Amino acid sequence: MDNPKVFGVIALKGGVGKTTVVSNLGAALSNHFQKKVLIVDANFSTPHLGLHVGLINPEYTLHPVLSNEYPIYDAIYQHGLGFHIIPGKLAPPLVNFLALKEKLDPLRDIYDVILIDSSPSLNEEILATMAASDELLVVSSPDYPTLSSTLHAIRIAKEKQTPIRGIIINRVLKKRFEISPKEIEKSSGVKVLASLPNNIKVLAAVSNMTPVVSYSPTQDVSHDIKKLAASLIGESYKKSIFSGRRQKKK
Repeated sequence: MDNPKVFGVIALKGGVGKTTVVSNLGAALSNHFQKKVLIVDANFSTPHLGLHVGLINPEYTLHPVLSNEYPIYDAIYQHGLGFHIIPGKLAPPLVNFLALKEKLDPLRDIYDVILIDSSPSLNEEILATMAASDELLVVSSPDYPTLSSTLHAIRIAKEKQTPIRGIIINRVLKKRFEISPKEIEKSSGVKVLASLPNNIKVLAAVSNMTPVVSYSPTQDVSHDIKKLAASLIGESYKKSIFSGRRQKKK
């Protein structure tokens, strides 16, 4: 990519799969599209991004970086799937959340895509993600309580003048009682980028601390995540049942 992009992934309701979306987009972009990708755990109060990718109890985390205890480069870990991660710290100390943008900006020279996993609470944590991002991805599920929170998150983002790339509808059952993508677009005024199906393999992958795009690359949800990843970087994705990795041209 000629222009590096920082995407903040937000939601105002826990349990919609925001962190799962971040880890899988990171894996898809790096492993399938060969992009230099960094995923960042900016859910300062309850950081779990590391656990989703098998990084348990890391010594260096984002929190001391924001307190100027050591450089941000010390907190970057390389994952076996190709992406890099800056994890958070469980039971963290109070930090200057709004320093996030300042600390991440130099990394634009290194990475094609930076994905920020935000807090699900309307506080300084999510505002820090909005301030540090070029565009936002809003994760929702297709039910009215979650949509209400999603609409509120969109209003706040617009007030902060952070562009919204679109909505990702997660855990779709394809039932008549669910809110349709068209209804969500009409209510929010924001484009729906993807509808990710509910798939038990996602839970199995989380249990194994591995993104589902790697754990079960031929599942429908894995293909949909790769298609979403392609759209974020302006590339096309062709579904293949033979491999989770894009074949290079000879």
